[in-house]
Amino acid sequence: MRYIVLCIPLIIASVALALVTGAEARTLPDQSPASSGLSRRGNTVSVPGANNFVVGSIIGQAPTTRTYDFVVTEMEGAPDGFTKPMLVVNGLFPGPTIEANQGDRLVVKVTNQMSNTTAIHWHGIPQNGTNYYDGTAAITECGIPPGQSLTYDFSLDTFSGTTWWHAHYDTEYTDGIEGALIVHPRSYPPNFPTWDEDLVVVLTDVYHTFSGIIAAELAAGNGSLSPILLQVPDSGAINGIGQYNGSTNYFDFDLKPNKTYRLRLINEGSEDPIRFSVDYHSLTVIEADSTLIEPQVVSGVAIEVAQRYSVLITTNQTAEPQGNYWMRAELASVATLPGANADIRGIIRYGGNKSLPTASTDPGVPGSGLSDLNVATLVPAIAKTPLDSTKSYVVDFTLTQSTDGGAIAFMNGTSWQPLTNTSTLLQIVQDGQKGQSFAPEGPSLQLGNQFMITEDTIQTVDILLVNQGPGGHPFHLHGHAPFILGSNTGTFDGTGINTVNPIYRDTFLVPNGGWTLIRFVTDNPGIWAFHCHIAWHMAVGLLMQINSLPSVSAKFDIPQTILDQCRV
Repeated sequence: MRYIVLCIPLIIASVALALVTGAEARTLPDQSPASSGLSRRGNTVSVPGANNFVVGSIIGQAPTTRTYDFVVTEMEGAPDGFTKPMLVVNGLFPGPTIEANQGDRLVVKVTNQMSNTTAIHWHGIPQNGTNYYDGTAAITECGIPPGQSLTYDFSLDTFSGTTWWHAHYDTEYTDGIEGALIVHPRSYPPNFPTWDEDLVVVLTDVYHTFSGIIAAELAAGNGSLSPILLQVPDSGAINGIGQYNGSTNYFDFDLKPNKTYRLRLINEGSEDPIRFSVDYHSLTVIEADSTLIEPQVVSGVAIEVAQRYSVLITTNQTAEPQGNYWMRAELASVATLPGANADIRGIIRYGGNKSLPTASTDPGVPGSGLSDLNVATLVPAIAKTPLDSTKSYVVDFTLTQSTDGGAIAFMNGTSWQPLTNTSTLLQIVQDGQKGQSFAPEGPSLQLGNQFMITEDTIQTVDILLVNQGPGGHPFHLHGHAPFILGSNTGTFDGTGINTVNPIYRDTFLVPNGGWTLIRFVTDNPGIWAFHCHIAWHMAVGLLMQINSLPSVSAKFDIPQTILDQCRV
């Protein structure tokens, strides 16, 4: 049986809302205070202060250990003006931004004050040698039980870039357990663009119904909405503030004129791709996930769930007389939910005036001839040449209807279900202690529903992902940033492959009815989740695992706290 979040007080509140809604809508009309008033209400979630979204002051500091204390709690919040149950860190949505330099060590103590287990994943961090701190419930740990703590302790020696942290226990991050993680590199490539200030822009979709209810109805097929409509968000937010049912609260950046700003865009949502643009301003794209890229000037950027982009803007436009410009975050939902708002906005100001921008519809960048980013044209600024493949596998997947009318997903015929009171890594270590191997090399099915590919030597692996079901799916491979050698709709015929400085990133789209070919090296020992990052799809089984160098990971000294928490 799949685990479903059971934060009882919040679920009761959310059920009460659901009981008075019609079959065609999921929520009530707005009856809650404006999101701008959150910081004044001690029993509700707060929007972080402006400093949470400004980074860069630590660049150049000597390598050090940076410590953070996270307390995870259940609260009510209203990011878009509608009060709803939330799960948050330190009372904030989004949670605290973690900022570090390459070469630093991160030590984050996570204390769980919720009524449900949790785990925190550090998205895109390689965790080489510390697979047990990857924060993936049922795979690298069992999770942090209510009332207990776990201290994650890992090095950032090989990693830099824009990423994020989030809960990786069922669908908890949908309810608010998420935040930015920024790691500044030791240096940038020669002639790489520069900027005056560095800003974080957290983009997300917002659901008014508690995620555990949505996930349960999606799996069982017994809700008042169809499975497709269940997945559609009610609204969205930019840095914790969105709009719903006429709300006019906006997140503002107060900037200086004639400066260049780096905007680190992070889609921390659960379902929707988000198109980001700034009225009348071109965007110079310089980073995709955590990969620096050759600059491209575009009018907008579509960001899949869990992806990140850095763009540069220059505050030198005059089209708005008061110097105020809309930031637009447009949700690309698969369907339309009555009452939902997909047009989410914030404001960039550099005219010293607090009035609203005048543009209603998106004006684009008039006279520029620019178009939106085409991901097929991304070229890494630091060139890497993929090694020749030594192993190749085909993995097909589908999202379909279960026999009881709910949604269910399969990868190579297996629908993942999380282990209970143990983890895959713990099983690998325990078998190693017995002188046994947990899984044979190549594809295998372990413990009934744990589909994995095992390589116990360093191999260069190609995986052809084949999408046999509806919709595009943003896949994330933990512990790696694989080369994306090609992607297209239709049947793969061996063409359309690029091995000359291809883009490498940790989250990538497998298109509707199409395929994506990735290549990576199994030189990072551990058990790594490989899954669709749409929260609802992973919840119904769209996950497999990569078991790299198990003869090494079987000797991991798993921290005692993690072992003890598997016995709760």
